Amino acid sequence: MNKNLLILALSQIFSFTAAPVTVFLSGIIGSQISPVISLSTLPMSISVVGIAIGAIFATKIMSLIGRKAGFILASIGNFLVCILAAYSIMEQNFFLFCFANFFLGVGMSFTHQYRFAAAESVEKNKIPKAISIILLGGIVSAFIGPGIANYSKDIVSEHLYVGSYLSLGILTLIPAIFFLFYENISKLETNIKYSGRSRLELISQPRFLQALVASAFGYAIMTFLMTATPLSMHVMEKMSLSKTGLVIQFHVVAMFLPSLITGILIKKFGHSNIMYAGVFLYSITIVASFFDQTFYNYMFALIFLGLGWNFLFISGTSLLVLTYKEDEKFRAQGLNDFIVYSVHAVGSLSAGILIVLTNWKTMNLICIPLMILIVLTTLRAEILSKK
Repeated sequence: MNKNLLILALSQIFSFTAAPVTVFLSGIIGSQISPVISLSTLPMSISVVGIAIGAIFATKIMSLIGRKAGFILASIGNFLVCILAAYSIMEQNFFLFCFANFFLGVGMSFTHQYRFAAAESVEKNKIPKAISIILLGGIVSAFIGPGIANYSKDIVSEHLYVGSYLSLGILTLIPAIFFLFYENISKLETNIKYSGRSRLELISQPRFLQALVASAFGYAIMTFLMTATPLSMHVMEKMSLSKTGLVIQFHVVAMFLPSLITGILIKKFGHSNIMYAGVFLYSITIVASFFDQTFYNYMFALIFLGLGWNFLFISGTSLLVLTYKEDEKFRAQGLNDFIVYSVHAVGSLSAGILIVLTNWKTMNLICIPLMILIVLTTLRAEILSKK
């Protein structure tokens, strides 16, 4: 644990609160102010679109001004956007709320760069562990984000949830202070002429494609089901907001708690085997959908959904870092995150519509082809690597 890694881990705790709060509240707020019920999850989906578009923007900005300035800029930006979101709720303006969520997603694209910054701060054999340390901050985020959002929702008495976003703004501003002490360590964090491989050459590598598919479709499956959960539980099954929030909290904990050992497991068993394990954990979630939808069933299913995501995302990210050269990192990272979060956005966008048109069981079954694709891409990379 060096200084930069410590700063990144602490910043992750506060900056990442935007993610569970968006999952927890945006769909519910959307259902209250949206002109059409099927558009309730649009703010959540729009935020993911913001992450996808922001991925290219974030890597370009940091290649010009460095990670330190980029992270500080994003933290301040997130604070301002949260203020805008609070104002949109006061005005009951659904489209302004969507606009705010889009830029909150752009800010989150910088947060997602923490894992790459962590990988750059350690030796290659310690990369999985460094990424795991950063993602562990998500456990704390899962509790303090929705917890504070729920506690502060009535601060502005006449406007429910305005206080939630005002509180979120303060949380996302804290990392700006931490990053004042961050040190840029890469020689490439200046505006230099790119001399590496093209995006097509990068993605044509079997291992790069394996890492990309595991991260992208692993994320898509997770967000597809996670986005639909608050609507399915609270709106359709009439479960309380506190029970819905508890399921989301434990889901996010399950996403990040395995990070304590995921890096060790990758080092011992290899990236591919951990990816297979992630798909297996997703299979348990799908099997659970065949039973009656009770609070405990949702809890069980969402916990295994989080565990599967952890294995796929950490193994995919740590494998990706090994497939490009130092001068290719910003292009490779930008390409990876753009595709990962674009697929992620499609999953989120379709979730709100499909949960209204179908049911929870069908939502789970739709995920099976994506799981098969992860397995096939991993098998292909394994076979080609042995030739």
